[in-house]
Amino acid sequence: MTFMGKRTKPVLLTERDETVRKSIISFLEEQGPLSAKELSGLVRISEKEVYSHLEHIRKSLHKRKNGSFAVTPALCRKCGFEFKKRERLTKPSRCPVCKGELLDEPVFSILVKKGVTP
Repeated sequence: MTFMGKRTKPVLLTERDETVRKSIISFLEEQGPLSAKELSGLVRISEKEVYSHLEHIRKSLHKRKNGSFAVTPALCRKCGFEFKKRERLTKPSRCPVCKGELLDEPVFSILVKKGVTP
């Protein structure tokens, strides 16, 4: 492509030049359970964006037969309440039982089913 007589150099794609969602999926498959904060550091996007991508990943893996999206729920460090029924992927702000705000955030993983083709 030329512009005003100058040529631009072609961009050489590396292995890391993949979509954000593919990167997140790769990290979850390779490194196991990760929190949204850990994923945001690995993929270099905001934590808020990670939650948006995780929602799409959860929906797409639900449609496929070769893997499933798993969420280890958030846990209150004060009373031990586990947020099992929570549908949202984001970290809750406080515990409904003790009103404590010291919570372990949820962690996410992808379970790959062996022997099943996509």
